[in-house]
Amino acid sequence: MGRKRPGGGLSTTQQAAKFLGVSVLSGAVLAGLALPAVGALGLAAKGTVQTFDEIPSELTRPPLSQSTLILDVEGNKIAEVYSRYRTVIEADEMGPYVRQALVAVEDARFYEHGAIDLKGILRALNRNVTSGGVQEGASTLTQQYVKNVFVEQAGDDAEAVAEATAQSGAEGMGRKIREMKFAIQLEQELTKDEILTNYLNITYFGQQAYGVEAASQRYFSKSAADLELHEAALLAGLVQSPSAYDPVNSPDKAVNRRNVVLEKMVESEDITRAEADEAKAMDLGLNVSRPQNGCITAVHDAGFFCDYVRKEILNNPAFGETEEERSELWRLGGLRVRTTLDPTAQAAAAQAAKDGAYEDDEVTAAVVQVQPGTGHILSMAQSRPYGLDVTAHETTLNLNVSSSMGGTTYGFQPGSTFKPITAAVALDAGISPAEVYSSDRKITLPMDQFRDCENKPLGSADEREWSVQNEREDMKGSWDMTDALAQSVNTYFADLERRVGVCETVTLAGEMGVRGGNDQELPASPSATLGGLETTPLMMANAYATFANRGTYCEPVAILEVTDSNGQALDVPESTCTQVMSENTADTINMMLKGVVEDGTGQTAGLTDRENAGKTGTSDNRRNVWFVGYTPELSTAVRVGGDATLIPMENITIAGKPWEKAGGGSVAGPIWRQAMTGALAGVPASTFHEVDVPRGNDDKKDDKKDDDKKDDDKDDDTPDTDFGDWGDWGDFDWGDNRPGNGWGRNR
Repeated sequence: MGRKRPGGGLSTTQQAAKFLGVSVLSGAVLAGLALPAVGALGLAAKGTVQTFDEIPSELTRPPLSQSTLILDVEGNKIAEVYSRYRTVIEADEMGPYVRQALVAVEDARFYEHGAIDLKGILRALNRNVTSGGVQEGASTLTQQYVKNVFVEQAGDDAEAVAEATAQSGAEGMGRKIREMKFAIQLEQELTKDEILTNYLNITYFGQQAYGVEAASQRYFSKSAADLELHEAALLAGLVQSPSAYDPVNSPDKAVNRRNVVLEKMVESEDITRAEADEAKAMDLGLNVSRPQNGCITAVHDAGFFCDYVRKEILNNPAFGETEEERSELWRLGGLRVRTTLDPTAQAAAAQAAKDGAYEDDEVTAAVVQVQPGTGHILSMAQSRPYGLDVTAHETTLNLNVSSSMGGTTYGFQPGSTFKPITAAVALDAGISPAEVYSSDRKITLPMDQFRDCENKPLGSADEREWSVQNEREDMKGSWDMTDALAQSVNTYFADLERRVGVCETVTLAGEMGVRGGNDQELPASPSATLGGLETTPLMMANAYATFANRGTYCEPVAILEVTDSNGQALDVPESTCTQVMSENTADTINMMLKGVVEDGTGQTAGLTDRENAGKTGTSDNRRNVWFVGYTPELSTAVRVGGDATLIPMENITIAGKPWEKAGGGSVAGPIWRQAMTGALAGVPASTFHEVDVPRGNDDKKDDKKDDDKKDDDKDDDTPDTDFGDWGDWGDFDWGDNRPGNGWGRNR
């Protein structure tokens, strides 16, 4: 056994034997001979032994992971997302210098030798034996390219990366042998120029930059096609050791390495001595740009929308039949995703959310906007910034959407914003809006008159009555449907739901896109009409867009076009539109909800320059306050409340203003008005389809309006509770197997 040198490592004799073995192996490989003994010696990895002949004869070259661009509806960049910061370019987009520089410093005889350079091996052997250590390698550019392919295949698998980059031992020798065999294959399949181009697109240049285009943008903020000589030499010098020669952190070492490359280019006669000296005299010339990766960098505070788009691609079968296929599509990237996001609407929604609730408030404002007739999601914003730094009040919890798209587990109770759905069921069933219903402030309804979708009575032997009350003592008398919506009368809508059916109510809600925040169908529950079943702002905005669209529901969409890394268009999910109620019913709802913003609970939120309609909502104990409203052009939902934990909004400060009792009209309404005003700026106003809404000859107490105007909570449909007095109903199972259903229980 050869003696080791002082300080450890291989002796000169051992180094010579090692490189001689590689040389002999290379000659054998080139001759097409199998070397079972040597192959077995070098390929013992993970408990297996392969001979040279057993190595697969074809190298699988995976598509290169690239950056994905997410664009708004006008084609402007929202964000860039990548697992590898890379942009693949063609040879003619690289410029001549960088190609010459790389060949000169890494493999000067690249165009002269085959896949394996025996002359280079002998030269390296001689130098390393003379120096007593490993001073020079002998891998060709083709072999280096194969190594990079192994690394790309490994992805984020640390064990696979270690195997692909092993330098010593059996795994290291095995890797070199595999590189040699695959290099031979590649040189039979590809031209030298193609191999060089592939190498420059795959290799790592440091500072998160993969490929020469990303590196050029990273260090010089320019395209690789525009690289000057001294810049190209700098990049070529990085591939040997991106960290050691990092020009950002080690500029002196980077200069020295660049100058070595320039000398190599002189030796290769790519440049003259004068050109090299001129380039050496220049400083590094860095113009560093920081790559902006991920939805956290999205413009117009569109991080939540960006993340929604990401989840749409990962979840929707349109982008791959299996979860694995969709994940691989997103990981590989190189996509250009044009979305429905309107920059004007998004900026308006984001500002309204931030003005309506500060990022460090106890509660959060969520705003989402949908275009009637298309289902296009035009904006999605929250008062807290998107991100992972909780000390900066950042969050990635998207309060506008369901749990599968990044939202809370169950969503939020929408309060009285649900009542127009019950009204639509009644109208479609032939009940006249002029029908008058009289009641005291508090009523009791028999539970056996409420039935589920199997026509079974709701409740149990011990739960035979439902007690419902209105908030104010003076809310008793007679109302027609228009007034009941305007004043948000609980007793009216509880009885109306009894007559038209709980199942019919939740069924129409489902047809309008309203599901639970857990993405499940709403259970048949009497609390539905008063907003006791959790859902999401996006679903409510889209449901109200159905009213604006004269009864035609369109599925919400966020993505318009996707092209892959080759510029090929991919299929994208399209919005399908379905008539779910008669046009006359929707038109009638529109007319009645106009009254809500004109002289009802939402009058402080209404727009003054165009026709608009909407409804306030306040859930039990003021844990959620809402305003959902629309014009013929735009539907917007605003919800204000706690995030993962709900809190009663009484004696609370929101956006610097103290509130004894927060309400849908007083807190959510101004946010809605600001978001709508900004989004519709410059958009010509249109009108709803006018219909005559018959009115009842009611005897309600008109004199209470004077008192209401003095009440700061006049705009609140149910200041204390939207469900009245539930009695013992808090433990009733509404069909989702959650005991008590927790009406208002913190999620």
